[in-house]
Amino acid sequence: MKTKSKSDSVKPTREEPADHWKLRLYVAGQTPKSLVAFGNLKRLCENHLKGRYTIEVIDLVVTPHLARDDQILAIPTLVRKLPEPVHKIIGDLSNTERVLMGLDLIPLPKTSKQSPEPYDNHRSQ
Repeated sequence: MKTKSKSDSVKPTREEPADHWKLRLYVAGQTPKSLVAFGNLKRLCENHLKGRYTIEVIDLVVTPHLARDDQILAIPTLVRKLPEPVHKIIGDLSNTERVLMGLDLIPLPKTSKQSPEPYDNHRSQ
């Protein structure tokens, strides 16, 4: 896991097409949880964003002041910088479906329009 320095801009450049994903993973050293998060993110990106993503790993042990920019309160935290809007996901990213929904790669499940019947503890039988 290589740590990159913070970039000044998150707008796509000429080298980055408009559908390019810029992801930032905040970790605290190379802990088992940080390594799992990075591995899960890399696998997810290869399966769903192949050739269209950049991962920037920010090690807060080395550069703690960078947590302020994205208001990082827990680690590991994934921040989707591009495409906008910005999204944050906290944890080791092991729940693939939750991560895909959090990144807007799959739609949120539709909820039923019907309200469930209220639970009646005193219903006669």
